[in-house]
Amino acid sequence: MSIAHSTDDSPQRIEALSTLAQRVLDLCKSSGATQAEVDCSESRGLSTSVRMGAVETVESTRDRGVSLTVYFGQRKGSASTGDFSEASLAATVEHACTIARYTETDPAAGLADPERMARELREFDQWHPQHFDADAMIAQALDCEQAGRDADARIRNSDGCSNSASESVSVYANSHGFMGHERETQYSLSCALIAGEGDGMQRDGWYTAALRSDALESARSVGRRAAALTVERLDPRGLPTGSLPIVFAPEVARSLVGHFIGAVSGGALYRHASFLVDHAGKQVFPDWVSMIEQPHLMGGFRSTSFDAEGTATQTSPLVTNGVLQRYVLGSYSARKLGLQSTANAGGIYNLDVEGNVDDLEGIIANLPRALLVTELMGQGVNTVTGDYSRGAAGYLIENGKRVHPVDGVTIAGNLRDMFMAVEAIGRDIDPRSSTRMGSLLVGRMTVAGG
Repeated sequence: MSIAHSTDDSPQRIEALSTLAQRVLDLCKSSGATQAEVDCSESRGLSTSVRMGAVETVESTRDRGVSLTVYFGQRKGSASTGDFSEASLAATVEHACTIARYTETDPAAGLADPERMARELREFDQWHPQHFDADAMIAQALDCEQAGRDADARIRNSDGCSNSASESVSVYANSHGFMGHERETQYSLSCALIAGEGDGMQRDGWYTAALRSDALESARSVGRRAAALTVERLDPRGLPTGSLPIVFAPEVARSLVGHFIGAVSGGALYRHASFLVDHAGKQVFPDWVSMIEQPHLMGGFRSTSFDAEGTATQTSPLVTNGVLQRYVLGSYSARKLGLQSTANAGGIYNLDVEGNVDDLEGIIANLPRALLVTELMGQGVNTVTGDYSRGAAGYLIENGKRVHPVDGVTIAGNLRDMFMAVEAIGRDIDPRSSTRMGSLLVGRMTVAGG
């Protein structure tokens, strides 16, 4: 993205948000709250989109907000506002206090334990601001789309190309005396193309995303990659209903880990809405699978010194040799379960899933017959039972080679069985996500043909 560097005003913005956060905490205390926490944030960005060589949208955004929670003993109330005026802040605090006064006491309510607050606050190379230049971004999007349309004569249409640039700063503070700030930039570029004619048309695309603009794939490579993926999907066929090994490409493999994280997260566990209740210390994957949370990773999408409650984060195994080491807990869910917070209020902060095979090609090379899944559709996942059924598209693999594209099929199984049936994980990490993993092979699943 050929954009000139801007003057960095983030220190002044963070200082202003810090002053605001302390003001809100003082208002909460003077209103009688025994504990309080506040999150103040500002963000700004620019996005553009083009289609068939013409500009469709240019959108500039500026957002800001204050969200706060007060506790009267163990009664809780929350409120938020986008208006930073004194009158609005006072009214927002009063709304939260009113809610708390009428709320039932909850023994698990309250701030995170004070001794767990982060003491060492660091940054992790996530801040790379640039001047948002609409003309440069439009030119980049046009170049990307044109490269895709020129790549193959079978590309007949476009769903467009879009890019975005954004930056955000935030301050979290609570009545334990903790105050921490974070700042982050994000850039992305995506292209979606259409190949073929009439009933034989197929659509696909590609995108790149990074915390710094010079880490994005080039505009032309994104367009050419989108074109290649689109034409590869032409003339798809169905498959007969049966059972096959399923290979998940890196960009869809992480969704399986997402279901796993959901099943071992506190909210699902204390509601008994997970098929992995009471599984800490038990085998959930084959004994070669390990997953490590890396919240202090330099340049990670979700790197942080503290979670959404101010609790200090740390590098921590989630799965070791296939055994679930712990759950994913904030303070509230931990108290509901009689456990300690794992500093995961707000989710997982970068997860490394270790591979045992080089890449996707290494996984499929020795498969006599399998389905390579490159796209998943639908929401057919039941976290309570683990039942899994989703629409899928991809390629039939025979003797280690792609034979033809496939669509109109459904893949089904149970997540508990699928996790234990993982036979390979690639080291071909998709760099566009905080779940850092490659392709994945499940030994066998049901395929319902269309």
